[in-house]
Amino acid sequence: MTAGSTQHLLKRQGLAPHKKLGQNFLVHERTPKRIVDLAGLHPDDRVIEVGVGLGALTRPLAAACAHVVGLEADAGIVRLHREQQDLPANVELIHADVLKVDLAALTAPGQKLKIIANLPYSISSPFLFRLIDHAELMDFAVVMLQKEVALRLMAAPSTKEYGAPTVLLAACAEVRPLLAVDPAEFHPRPKVDSLVIRIAFQPRPARVQALGDFDRALLARIVHAAFGQRRKTLLNGLASAGLSLDKASLARCIESCGLAPSIRAETLSLEDFVHLSRALASGIPANPFPSPPSP
Repeated sequence: MTAGSTQHLLKRQGLAPHKKLGQNFLVHERTPKRIVDLAGLHPDDRVIEVGVGLGALTRPLAAACAHVVGLEADAGIVRLHREQQDLPANVELIHADVLKVDLAALTAPGQKLKIIANLPYSISSPFLFRLIDHAELMDFAVVMLQKEVALRLMAAPSTKEYGAPTVLLAACAEVRPLLAVDPAEFHPRPKVDSLVIRIAFQPRPARVQALGDFDRALLARIVHAAFGQRRKTLLNGLASAGLSLDKASLARCIESCGLAPSIRAETLSLEDFVHLSRALASGIPANPFPSPPSP
C-alpha cells in the first residue's frame, strides 16, 4: 500500500487515523516484511500482535507463523476487517486494549508470550512497564518505538537518557536495536524517527542470572522513587518512597553498598540498585565489601 491508497481505504470506510489512539499506519510492504524477518519467528510460533491497524504487519506475520492473535483497540478498524474478511485465516482478531487485557489469558499452555507491536507512541511507557511487570510470562517482544524512547532503554548510567525503564528492563531482559524506520514509511507521517527493538526475556540474559534472587517489586519501588525527581539526591529520593526507614537508616543502607547518599540515581548501575534493594529489604546494612580477615 501507499500513503494515498491507505488514505483512500480509510475514507471509503468512514475512518481516519485516530489522534487519541496515536495511529500511524505502515504504508510500504518492505518494512513490515523486514520486521518479521528480523523477529526470528518459527513456522509453529503463536504470536501476539499489538495494533493490527490495516494489517500491513499482520499479513507477513501470518505467513511466517502458525497463529497470530491480533489485539486492536479501534472498534472501527475491527469492524472493517470483520466486514471485509481480509485477514488470513490463521489470524484471530480481538477488540482489546493491550493496557487492560489479561496477558496471562493470552498465553498458550507451556508457552511464553511472543509479542510484535507497532505501538502508538502515547502508550509506549505504560506498555513497557506492563511487559516488565509480566516478565515471567514473556519470551520476547519486538516493538516499534519513537527512536528517542528506544535509545533510553539501552542507555548507559550517567547519561540523561538513563532512567527507570532502562534499569527495570535490564533486570529482566536484554534490549537490542533491529531496524530504523523513517517517518515516510507511515500515514500520517509522524514528526519523529522510529526504531524497532527486540526485548529478549528468554533465554534469561547472563547479566540477569548473575544478579541472583532479589525482590523485584521492591527493586521497582526503589528505582521509581530514585528517579522520581532526578535532581534529588539518592537519599532524598528514597526518603519519599515510604520505606518505613528514617533518613539515618536509609543513609546507612546506602553507605553499606559502597555508595554516597549524596549521589543521584542516574549514576547507579543495575547491580548497584539490586545491592541497595537487598540492603533496604533487611533494614540492617550488610556490608557487600567485607574487610579481608586478619592474618
